[in-house]
Amino acid sequence: MSEAKVVHLVDDDDSVRRSVGFMLKTSGHQVESYSSGAELLKQAKALDAGCILLDIRMPGMDGLEVQETLRQQGVTLPIIIMTGHGDVPLSVRAMKAGAIDFIEKPFEKQVLLAALEAGFDALERSDSGREKAKDAAVRLQVLTPREREVLDGLAEGLPNKTIAYDLGISPRTVEIHRANLMTKLGVRSLSEALRLAFAAQET
Repeated sequence: MSEAKVVHLVDDDDSVRRSVGFMLKTSGHQVESYSSGAELLKQAKALDAGCILLDIRMPGMDGLEVQETLRQQGVTLPIIIMTGHGDVPLSVRAMKAGAIDFIEKPFEKQVLLAALEAGFDALERSDSGREKAKDAAVRLQVLTPREREVLDGLAEGLPNKTIAYDLGISPRTVEIHRANLMTKLGVRSLSEALRLAFAAQET
């Protein structure tokens, strides 16, 4: 890999920008840092091709608003959302709006690099959306109807308790279905399972 891959890092927390920036630079990435969504948006039209690593909770414009504004401006760079614990419903909304992945702080270096790798892959294969949708639909066929209902609930951003109530089962049973569907789909994280669910909806 001769050319460093560019990461646009957007976080209002100076210490996060420093530590994540350092982590990325030592992994061979070129990092452009922004202390707010507004700062990124000022340069939106001139951004180098790369991934956007975007914090979801920021004063002023939050990550969802930044994401929506980028979309309106026709900026289609892959976005990975950084989120605090308990912000999964927000992260699901971000993925529905097109984010590639979300990672929960504090995250391991490998988790971050894997998410970015998926982003850079998407950058290279941005024209193969229809194939991905077909692929995802085929993979989801291994699920039982109940597992599919649980996945659909998760894709709506609903907590386990709400899914359990809607389906007339216990939250524990939802957890079991959730674990089973992730095993069947061969995914390691909820965001990977959601990516498949959203991709399949595009068929």
